[in-house]
Amino acid sequence: MWLQQFPLRKNHTVTTMFDSKGNIIQWYIDICLHYGIDNNIPWMDDLFLDIVILPTGELYVLDDDELEDALKNNIINQPLYDLAWKEVKIIKSLVRAGNFNLLKLSNTHKKILSKILK
Repeated sequence: MWLQQFPLRKNHTVTTMFDSKGNIIQWYIDICLHYGIDNNIPWMDDLFLDIVILPTGELYVLDDDELEDALKNNIINQPLYDLAWKEVKIIKSLVRAGNFNLLKLSNTHKKILSKILK
């Protein structure tokens, strides 16, 4: 099961991946410029960088090479490049301080949605 969270006025989304027993496998955080929903389908303007956080607390920043290529090839400009890295820095700081609340809310949101979908 995957749970996607779209926090208001943030430059990221969080996908929590659960195994068949309901245990969290990982959190996958997409860094993005904007996101929304059109015709009940979520979308996002991806800014290439991603973060993976494991239940053990390990944290990995992914796709920095893609961000570098996007800047080099004028797919994004310097302000968007800087925004992506700033968002990563904020998230890493919140995670290390134990204050990235969407991680804590993943199980709660899954339980709420499971009740609604039954």
